[in-house]
Amino acid sequence: MSSRMSGSEEALAVMSCERLDGAAPHLLIGGYGMGFTLRAAQAVLGPEARLTVAELVPEIIAWAKGPMAELAAGCLDDPRVDVILDDVAAVIGRARATYDAILLDVDNGPDGLTRDANDRLYSPRGLQKQWEALKPGGVLAVWSAAPDNAFARRMKDIGFQVEEVAVRARSNGKGPRHVIWFGRKR
Repeated sequence: MSSRMSGSEEALAVMSCERLDGAAPHLLIGGYGMGFTLRAAQAVLGPEARLTVAELVPEIIAWAKGPMAELAAGCLDDPRVDVILDDVAAVIGRARATYDAILLDVDNGPDGLTRDANDRLYSPRGLQKQWEALKPGGVLAVWSAAPDNAFARRMKDIGFQVEEVAVRARSNGKGPRHVIWFGRKR
């Protein structure tokens, strides 16, 4: 997490929203982090949108409302936003055809795990759960610090129509390259 390199997290939201139809989409954002993805989605979505944020670590939300409130810029007070203090995998596991988009910025992506438990998001079973949680035509968007051909194949094997996009880490188009996979539920 860095406040200096937020471009790819913002791109995760903007590019996901560009792939959605309808005026009132419901998005699940996996991981609040520093709120860059949430704020970018808020900026491009209309008043009828719903944004659910699943955050595992309560202290992150407390920081966003406390010492980092200036950076958060009131994004958690938006009436379109609902914060669930829970593991995003558990939130996904309880959902059936609920979300128009699921945006995951968890760990360092499917191949850069700092927590082994996060592998359940990127495994075939985890991808199947995300497929089930999406509405027909829904979009799964996954941020990663690096490419991972095996992950893209797993997405395709589940039935997603997959697009891989390289994005720069910084909003000014500089910095390291990150990857976002977009999987449309066919």
